[in-house]
Amino acid sequence: MSQSQDEMSFWDHLEELRWTLFRCISALLIFAVGGFVSMRYLFDHVIMAPCSSDFITYRWMCKMAVSLPFFPDFCDETFRITIVQIKLATQFFTHMSSSFWLALVLTFPYLMYEVWKFVRPALYDHEQKSVRWVFFFGTIMFFVGCLVGYFIVFPMTLRFLATYNLSDAIMSQVSLESYMDNFLMMIFIMGVVFEMPLLSWLLSQIGLINRSFFRKYRRYAVVGLLIAAAFITPSGDPFTLAVVFLPLYGLYELSAFFVKEAPRKTDDDEVDQTT
Repeated sequence: MSQSQDEMSFWDHLEELRWTLFRCISALLIFAVGGFVSMRYLFDHVIMAPCSSDFITYRWMCKMAVSLPFFPDFCDETFRITIVQIKLATQFFTHMSSSFWLALVLTFPYLMYEVWKFVRPALYDHEQKSVRWVFFFGTIMFFVGCLVGYFIVFPMTLRFLATYNLSDAIMSQVSLESYMDNFLMMIFIMGVVFEMPLLSWLLSQIGLINRSFFRKYRRYAVVGLLIAAAFITPSGDPFTLAVVFLPLYGLYELSAFFVKEAPRKTDDDEVDQTT
């Protein structure tokens, strides 16, 4: 190991954990204050951007629909969602909670670094090299997942649900709480889903799964991912379904690439099975 466990007592580890938590909480508070100060601008230009027809994803889809007829129609320039406040204190509490979630996302790389620094002394040198790259890769994948959720999954789902019309007698208005719940849920879910290769690697390291697991259940995974994609984007058109399904399936194959191969059976193992 890079540092012997005998060099640090239980109380030394506890003290190091205390300072690790202190640094993590301090970083969260600093970024939360910064997010609270800039939240009005972020709400108008980032969080509420998918509510308008000039959102970058809608404009890009509209350009693609001109040349590809199977694309869904995103060219309606009159599209706009009205967000309303139902409860008196909703905007204030949304301001507070959004600042916290923004701080959590922005400090995610630093939090992962603190976790890595805390567990590093307990690892061997070769384990430090692999785990370091795993933490780095996991951080990148988390942000990629959040971007996919923000630019693809959430706006498409929002556009379908907001324009779905059960009856002309129903006036469509979206509460701020409902909007923020779906906004945060879909973006963070995609961020967590993109951690699937990292989780698979960790399970492979402790011997719970190997590459044969992914080959054996690939057909079931395709069906399950199709159902998940249809649930995430209930619009029903093939393009929207493919836009969500393909990244999820790509994560499945990437997870299979990172795990270990199944251990080969030796002659002694075959003799043991026959006896």
